[in-house]
Amino acid sequence: MSDALSIRAAAGQAGASPALVVGGRSYTYAQLAALVEDALPEIAHARGHGAAFPLVADNALATAVTLLALLELRVPALLLHPRLTAEERGAYVADARRAARDVHPDAAVVIHTSGTTGRPRGAVLTRAALAASAAASAANLGWQADDRWLACMPIARVGGLSILTRCLAARRTAVLAPGFDAATLPATLADARVTLVSLVPTMLARLLDAHPGWRPPAHLRAILVGGAAAPEPLLRRAAERGVPIVLTYGMTETCSQVVATPYAERFAPAACGTGRVLPPAQLRVVAGRIEVRGPMLMAGYLGAPPLPPEAWFDTGDLGAVDARGCVTVHARRTDLIVTGGENVYPAEVERALERCPGVAAAAVFGVPDDAWGEIVAAALVVAPDGAPHDDALGAWLRARLAPHKRPRRVCRVLHLPQTAAGKLDRDGLAALAPLLRPLDAES
Repeated sequence: MSDALSIRAAAGQAGASPALVVGGRSYTYAQLAALVEDALPEIAHARGHGAAFPLVADNALATAVTLLALLELRVPALLLHPRLTAEERGAYVADARRAARDVHPDAAVVIHTSGTTGRPRGAVLTRAALAASAAASAANLGWQADDRWLACMPIARVGGLSILTRCLAARRTAVLAPGFDAATLPATLADARVTLVSLVPTMLARLLDAHPGWRPPAHLRAILVGGAAAPEPLLRRAAERGVPIVLTYGMTETCSQVVATPYAERFAPAACGTGRVLPPAQLRVVAGRIEVRGPMLMAGYLGAPPLPPEAWFDTGDLGAVDARGCVTVHARRTDLIVTGGENVYPAEVERALERCPGVAAAAVFGVPDDAWGEIVAAALVVAPDGAPHDDALGAWLRARLAPHKRPRRVCRVLHLPQTAAGKLDRDGLAALAPLLRPLDAES
């Protein structure tokens, strides 16, 4: 698997095969490799000495070419979501520069994630880990000669990135869409003859809502659904339409999925909870918390000691494994808010709110939402000199947080609920839900 992520090796082995479909055009592996060769000198010249290469990773041809060039040069890419603010991007780049001398020699990409701490940290994913993850996925799904995997999730996130790396490792075709559009997705699946597509539950629900009569085309082998728990009513709706569903569970630190519905059970995915562990990954539950290990595990976080070989990684998620080996995820990282498949850690949002003039203290929590799974809400304690107006608060958040992190509901309280130990009682925040009102932090 040493050449699994090399576009040069792929061109040598499958030069005439389609590699990428983007912007209405198809590129073979030979054509894509030629574009990478043209880009190599400029990227090599622009790279930092030992630092990860900052890449604002939108779903475009230029991003794919740059990413492949960095893989060829063995320079780690610091993937930055296009929706990050300038302040967020700057902080991530500074993190990478500070840790430049200590980055793992096999590092392929660095993706910032909240982990289990609440503060975004750069997860260092190696070439070997990405290749191992791709092989584990292939062992479950298999590959067919005409497979085309649609990436309509951001490739700045591990869920989108892994589609490109899996297709590259298998010398198959990735179809790159600029984003998710429920209105046009059926046409895209049909016209591009997509056989595999990855969605979060919100996307699947929007697809079914927008097209009540839609049924999957015969060539669509599976829709992989992950990033958040898929509600049982949604799975029933999909089953009624004959939609093949493969549920997945994983995270940035594990290069995406480590648990998935067995491919043979894709028409009845709920029968095995979230799915079974994908070898060679290993999973155990300790005191109710899910721990994983295996070759697809990250090398560690930027600026932190590397994970020891054979280390168990505590995901912070709550779950169980039954006698059949079926994994059930009861709750994602205890405080984590998952909105539309995007992870939001309350502590990061609270820090942004508490820097806002007029806010003395803040507590952030998720409230159930039919469309998004959860939406971000905040309880604010007003400073003695007066509360910020909603317009000012919205502008403050827009400058500091990506859209999915911004609270959509707020309330003002005299004090935040506390435990007997004087700590914030996060469980008690749910009682504040009736006090919430809308906040426009989008426009």
